[in-house]
Amino acid sequence: MFTIFIVEDDHKLGTLLQKQFEKYGYRAVTARCFHDILAEFQDINPHLVVMDVNLPRFDGFYWCRQIRAVSNCPILFLSARDSSMDQVMAIENGADDYMTKPFHYELALAKVKSLLRRVYGSYAQGMRNERTIELSGLILYPERLLLSFKNQTAELSHTESKLLQELMERSGRVVSRDRLLERIWDDQNFIDDNTLSVYVARVRKKLKDLGLEDSIDTVRGVGYMLKSVWGENA
Repeated sequence: MFTIFIVEDDHKLGTLLQKQFEKYGYRAVTARCFHDILAEFQDINPHLVVMDVNLPRFDGFYWCRQIRAVSNCPILFLSARDSSMDQVMAIENGADDYMTKPFHYELALAKVKSLLRRVYGSYAQGMRNERTIELSGLILYPERLLLSFKNQTAELSHTESKLLQELMERSGRVVSRDRLLERIWDDQNFIDDNTLSVYVARVRKKLKDLGLEDSIDTVRGVGYMLKSVWGENA
């Protein structure tokens, strides 16, 4: 089931969109804290975002940039601002599509379906050509942001997936913090020193939930190493 994150401060419109998407089998979640949309996005880990431009405190362009720093999740803008410049700004800030208000719900649904089909469609049709990364029974599905081990699964954020991919592809070797920062984030100027540590902690928890506790070693002053084999209890 695809999850749609609706960032709309008009409560009535947000609720109507939520009901419309749920009617067609999607899981729809509306934003609650407009002061930290990025934190909500990371908690929900949606497949698609529907974003208004005019929002409290920071506008949709700002939050689009923040999401783009950690995810390639498709973003559809909905806005009463119909100038070509607003649409250009949306695209330049990382949006995939733009709709002006008022709009028909059928058109919004069609655009959502189109974006989901374009980004995830080839993997929804049997997964025959899906790329996977495997290590001692641990399987990462980068396109689906999914991790599995012994019939258990864990959902990942885009950044968590990229971090695990780097560690799995170089398992048994120390991967430096500099390499991870360079490979995971396109613009390191917006990433503080603690961000990588936070994501490593999140990945450790996901692995622990799958029964792989203490599978990432910290090499102080250098980086991190993912074990290439698991203990007998795994």
